[in-house]
Amino acid sequence: VLAIPLAAQTVAKKSAEQMQKSYEAHKGDFDYLLGDWAFTAKSREFGEFKGFWSAVRLSEGQILDEYSVVGEKNETVYVTTTIRNYNGAADQWELIGMDRANGLQDSGTGRRVGAEMRLEQRFGVVQGTPRTLRIRYYDIQNDRFSWAADRSDDGGKSWIENFQTIEARRIGKPRTMEPLARPR
Repeated sequence: VLAIPLAAQTVAKKSAEQMQKSYEAHKGDFDYLLGDWAFTAKSREFGEFKGFWSAVRLSEGQILDEYSVVGEKNETVYVTTTIRNYNGAADQWELIGMDRANGLQDSGTGRRVGAEMRLEQRFGVVQGTPRTLRIRYYDIQNDRFSWAADRSDDGGKSWIENFQTIEARRIGKPRTMEPLARPR
């Protein structure tokens, strides 16, 4: 049985033309994230840390990114991978994050609001510590961007502002991945 995401179950019907028009208007919302980044971060939970973040556009327009936290000698400490896809029927980005051995766990949605990209995403469900982050990508430039997340541990009733912040700087150019399956 194939599970249908909740967002797809509750969306008003749109024509294929309306969905394509919505996609065309928003397909570039994450273009700034494409490429390779080095970042520094501050978290109320983990303190100060650093890492690398890479994103590529897949051949059909989805964004695949890998976020890696590294230690003092650039050894990998933690990695999460996210797939981002625009839902033309719901007129929003949908994303799902995953890390080793925890399945597809960190679901969220996002929209561009003016010059910012804003997401709301749930983390820690598999570990039994569900929390919600309101994430804001802002001050987006060709060579840098800032990221801030407010955190709620009670389903959005209260928020800890700027629970985590990231400053990213570009270290590699944007790129697109070619199709994996090609006609032979």
